[in-house]
Amino acid sequence: MTELDRLTALFDALGADDDARDWAESEAEEGLPQLARYRLLRTLWQDIDAWSTAAPRWVDAYRTDGAAADAVDRALAAGLTPEDLGALAREIARETAYGVLCALADPADGSLPADVEAQLPGWRLAELTPAGAPTGRHLDALHEDFAELEPKGIVSGPG
Repeated sequence: MTELDRLTALFDALGADDDARDWAESEAEEGLPQLARYRLLRTLWQDIDAWSTAAPRWVDAYRTDGAAADAVDRALAAGLTPEDLGALAREIARETAYGVLCALADPADGSLPADVEAQLPGWRLAELTPAGAPTGRHLDALHEDFAELEPKGIVSGPG
């Protein structure tokens, strides 16, 4: 099995479907940490989608013992369904994840004076081997592929 075949199989296992070979070729030929990139974005989408797919469960849990129990109760009393709350929560999670990914790409958001922002540290996500050792590669501009990896059939706003 070639490295390209191995990578393609891993992307297939992560659900890249028709794009698995393209992602694998990008990693193999360009030396980009595409498997780490895809895995992170996939994980974000799984968490984001859980807000809608698991809405009946988390709505019940919040009503019983949650920081937003009163707000959930008021929303239900106003006629919203758990599915409505799930759609809203998913959209908020999507926007939040996109905002964090944008901040990773450019932490200077203009909310502070330029001379202060110029002195502040930035951050980056580093790829690790399966054993946990740094590879020396980092994941850049994750926000650029975020919307592309949104699960099919889900409609949402910009981002």
